Amino acid sequence: MSLQILRKASSRTQNPNHLSSIVLSKLTRSFSHLSSQSKPCSSFGIAFDIDGVVSRSDVPIGGSPQAFRRLYDDSGRLRVPYVFLTNGGGFLESKRAHELGQLLGVKVSPSQVLQAHTPFKQLVSKFENELIVAAGKGEPAAVMSNYGFRNVVSIDDYAACFENIDPLAPHKKWTTKHVGNLDSTIRDLVHRERIQAAFILSDPVDWSRDIQVLCDILRTGGLPGREIGHQPQLYFAHDDLAYQAAFPSERFGLGAFRIALESIFNRVNPHPLKYTTFGKPNSFVFKNAELALKQLVSSVPVANHETAGSHQFKTLYMVGDNPLVDIKGARQAGHPWFSILTRTGVFKGKENHDKFPADLVVDTVEEAVDYVLKKELTS
Repeated sequence: MSLQILRKASSRTQNPNHLSSIVLSKLTRSFSHLSSQSKPCSSFGIAFDIDGVVSRSDVPIGGSPQAFRRLYDDSGRLRVPYVFLTNGGGFLESKRAHELGQLLGVKVSPSQVLQAHTPFKQLVSKFENELIVAAGKGEPAAVMSNYGFRNVVSIDDYAACFENIDPLAPHKKWTTKHVGNLDSTIRDLVHRERIQAAFILSDPVDWSRDIQVLCDILRTGGLPGREIGHQPQLYFAHDDLAYQAAFPSERFGLGAFRIALESIFNRVNPHPLKYTTFGKPNSFVFKNAELALKQLVSSVPVANHETAGSHQFKTLYMVGDNPLVDIKGARQAGHPWFSILTRTGVFKGKENHDKFPADLVVDTVEEAVDYVLKKELTS
């Protein structure tokens, strides 16, 4: 299979410190389908984690389908503004929204899905025309191309451009791409141009190869096999050490991969690894979610129409399963966030978490929704 560098027309973006305006401009269009619906309840909103709260390995848990149907009226129109706020990723928000809609039996807008790598959109202006590499499970290069990056190559394709770059390749049972199958023009380009940045969107599948190739890129200034040079930029979508999957105990996440890469890089390179991490529990992620919820409310035309910037929530609920990520993030974000911890994922304790206690602990997401609706709609 030949290497394909994905190209995409440019899109507007701003400095990483100005995520808010980007979110607003994107969400206005994405929520336009709600224009014919009745206005949702606007005094509160909910942000849901996905893995360990709504589903586990694409199987609904904790009564999530029933819980989410309560957020819509009898005609299927949204009555409670909510978003999915997840450190997961690897696929387009539109694809994830469709999957969640199918899983839960409700209509989900792409702009209700805020993934860990969604804020990478704000870096388009910096790397729009530069050669970058995207790594992680799923379709990382396609995601970055959709965001507006013009020259993106997946780490699978990039590694295939260099013969013998992965010494373990002959011993791997899965199919890998070979140098001989690549278009010569693309192969020459990859050997000639330096990688300016590496983006890790989700958990890598082939840790040994990806650590090797990333160390090669980062140590040589973006041209593997050359002399040591200035390190290209490195971005991680999130830094979760572990998450709850189908296996009874937690599985290592992207944060574990970051630790492994950093440890090895620092042993073989004279200068320590430099990188930037996104995702929860960073406070700006919760600001992003608040803006998305404001836009969801303001997108519905009413007599006293409010803009997303002017609307104020009395309470925003974060429903998550990881105290170190979901609850810590909500606590750091402060007012108007109220944290709800479920026992269906990472956290399984009988009492509250000792270091990052939630405002409320429940067994399931269904119980969380029940609490919110009773508190907000009957008070």
